[in-house]
Amino acid sequence: MSHHATALDEGGAMPGAASGGSWTDRLDRGLAATVEGAAALIVLAEIVILLAGVTARYVFHAPLVWSDELASILFLWLSMLGAVVALRRGEHMRMTGLVSRVGPTPRALLETLAITAPIAFLAMILHPALDYAMEEQFIVTPALEISNAWRAAALPTGLGLMAVVALIRLMRLRNLRLTLAAVALTAAVTVAFWLAGPVLKPLGQANLVIFFVGVVAACVFGGVPIAFSFALATFGYLALTTSTPLLVMVGRLDEGMSHLILLAVPLFVFLGLLIEMTGMARAMIQFLASLLGHVRGGLSYVLIGAMYLVSGISGSKIADMAAIAPVLFPEMKKRGAPPGDLVALLSATGAQTETIPPSIVLITIGSVTGVSIAALFAGGLLPAVVLGAALCAVVWWRYRHEDLSHIRRPPASEIARLAVAALPAILLPFVIRAAVVEGVATATEVSTIGIAYSTLMGLLVYRQFDWARLKPMLIETASLTGAIIFIVGCATAMAWGLTQSGFSRALALWMADIPGGGYGFLAISIVAFIILGSVLEGIPAIVLFGPLLFPIARDAGVHEVHYAMVVIFAMGIGLFAPPFGVGYYGACAISKVSPDEGLKHIWGYVAALLVGLIVVAAIPWISTGFLPY
Repeated sequence: MSHHATALDEGGAMPGAASGGSWTDRLDRGLAATVEGAAALIVLAEIVILLAGVTARYVFHAPLVWSDELASILFLWLSMLGAVVALRRGEHMRMTGLVSRVGPTPRALLETLAITAPIAFLAMILHPALDYAMEEQFIVTPALEISNAWRAAALPTGLGLMAVVALIRLMRLRNLRLTLAAVALTAAVTVAFWLAGPVLKPLGQANLVIFFVGVVAACVFGGVPIAFSFALATFGYLALTTSTPLLVMVGRLDEGMSHLILLAVPLFVFLGLLIEMTGMARAMIQFLASLLGHVRGGLSYVLIGAMYLVSGISGSKIADMAAIAPVLFPEMKKRGAPPGDLVALLSATGAQTETIPPSIVLITIGSVTGVSIAALFAGGLLPAVVLGAALCAVVWWRYRHEDLSHIRRPPASEIARLAVAALPAILLPFVIRAAVVEGVATATEVSTIGIAYSTLMGLLVYRQFDWARLKPMLIETASLTGAIIFIVGCATAMAWGLTQSGFSRALALWMADIPGGGYGFLAISIVAFIILGSVLEGIPAIVLFGPLLFPIARDAGVHEVHYAMVVIFAMGIGLFAPPFGVGYYGACAISKVSPDEGLKHIWGYVAALLVGLIVVAAIPWISTGFLPY
């Protein structure tokens, strides 16, 4: 797998440029400059707006009532323009495990199909997206009192620009015969499905297997970007087997990409880049390495502990990983750790720390099921320790023979000196968490405090701030945001399609009849939520199934907090495990490591998470022992 668009130099099918002065080349450069510049400005504007909102509310006690609304409008534009940048750069996440193992000619064809399949989706969805934006013009936003079309226009604009970018990439391929073959094959499959519509519609829920298993698997394993694989399956299912207006799919795409909590993703991505640029990361790494660097697998233990400490701060697991990976990975790679193992462990810690408060998943469960959020917060800490210990056991086994002969153990005086130098950097997670706990900023806003803090530390303490790197950092933030948020939007649309099929209620009724009492219900819930976590983004899965399954759990004698912990971990394992887990591809994108490299390493960590989950499920006290009642 890879989140890069792999270029081929075999079979004459390299996606390269034509002559340097060709009109496609000039168009590509002009489009890149315009879209990247706009996306970078929006990232900067988001930081300023949210920081201004925090300052006005907390310092001057005069809240800016329009700040969240403006930030939300700009965020949709950022996500769509970022998706355009990511498509142009070949940074949309995709699986190339199969593609890389076939011969040159079929590989070249699959690579070309990875361009033509998204073009097919974009061509089909563009008209409904325009209709959706037109419909939204009649809605007036409450704070700014402007037409909502200003926000909704981001969807057709972004989708249209992605179509242009994909067409430019297609036109710049050298092999005309191969290009025509891919276009013809894509058109033939599209027409075949359209003609099969009358046959598919009477099949009922068998269409779920055809589209959400068959089409998704064929696209994913064929190298089509993950987001477009989800989108094609959902579009085909709704268009061919239901009477749902396709306007609705655009609305669900909008809904998935518009959660303000997701704005934490670009801000924490930028924060991660900032603490590396200012030297804070280097200072922190040097201190952590002095403490555990002489221990086999020491920095892997630091990664597990760091994710535990910062988890939940941003409300987004992807954002948590974005704050940690740039700090630890460079030094870990220098010490010889395989990049695949690093991304596998990072993804595993994403699942392990899902129950650490303040977790948006815990808040969501409490809000949709009526379970006490305070009880969920109290119950979430120890189960994460159990799964963390299981991951540490795998780290110990894998690194038990690590050669540390070139690593010296520093004296206490050196550790103390490094601790003083690293103190401002080490305080950053505590500053961020304190801002959330004390109510200074929301989970979305708090990263701007981290950005302001890091900027001041870089300028005043570490005296390291490269102004020339700011624009590339902002563009990189936008590209990564687009790649991640577009997947979330497409997954949300797919989740809605599954819900409308009646699948969720049928699943709940079936699970209620499982024999074995409480433990039988827990066992089937683990299996179900691992599968659901792999095909649905976490929060939609909880919203869909929580209200249905928690009453059944209570009737089966399972404590609701205990059940919540089991469900969250199971969902997390599905979300962060390949081949379908969106979180795994997010970890790969943040780490800039090919998902292929993580495949052979992640299964040991997934096994450890399953063992930890079984322990948590079997011993209710781990989840309920520290509850206040």
